[in-house]
Amino acid sequence: MKAVLILNDPPYGTERCYNALRLATALAKKDPATEITVFLLADAVLSAKRGQKTPDGYYNVERMVKRFATGSHKLLLCGICMDARGLSEAEFIDGAKRSSMDELATATAAADKVLVF
Repeated sequence: MKAVLILNDPPYGTERCYNALRLATALAKKDPATEITVFLLADAVLSAKRGQKTPDGYYNVERMVKRFATGSHKLLLCGICMDARGLSEAEFIDGAKRSSMDELATATAAADKVLVF
């Protein structure tokens, strides 16, 4: 199966990114053969930013994204969204890849499931 998860919300303030990443991790664990692409749009691109500091006992989206990005899955960031926020590729975790709407369209067309958070 091929799955695409599209995240729009900021990493903190709502729990949408947190829950989407929990689902992506659970899907990967349930069926390691599943090809998962997580595409970060709008303020969700900040989920993959290095150096997030959260209070003890609070979830840290950067750590969740890092665990996901170290596998065989894709972590794609909207390049236009990065530019709009003044963010460069050097500010993001290893495994995060600058991407485009064309690449999201290709992944969406090839996917068996598309989930939007």
